[in-house]
Amino acid sequence: MATPNIKLITALRKTAEKLSSGAKYQWGHMGQCNCGNLAQEITQMSENEIHAHALQTREGDWSEQTAEYCGISKLPMDVMITKMLEAGLTTADLQNLEKLSDKNVLARLPKEKRYLSHNVRHDVVIYMNTFADFLEEELFLNSIQLPDFETELQTI
Repeated sequence: MATPNIKLITALRKTAEKLSSGAKYQWGHMGQCNCGNLAQEITQMSENEIHAHALQTREGDWSEQTAEYCGISKLPMDVMITKMLEAGLTTADLQNLEKLSDKNVLARLPKEKRYLSHNVRHDVVIYMNTFADFLEEELFLNSIQLPDFETELQTI
């Protein structure tokens, strides 16, 4: 699961907002799909640059590209994926985002709304916002330091 951090949470929320406001969305286009729209926010590359990088590297959607990811290859797509991993994502997160399939994210939705279509803009927005909520809660929970109760009991 992703490493919760403000940069990633913000990128997810901004991407969801842009998609809600009419940003280009086409699931079959590597720069306009689920991961492509998030990659635009994280890498500051255009949709066409992202798509061109994907076509230069190897065949397949983001799920297939991340399955063959090599962090030292210097292939354009691998360099872009590295930037996304540096933002806190994992390759599994990218695969799940492309298919809207992370069980932790889906479990946060009401049961009747857990069946999202990976290529429907509205469903992508719901997934990204829910993913951001999940990471935000994890970030908050990770920042809480509980006292060492054993030490405190010994001083009583």
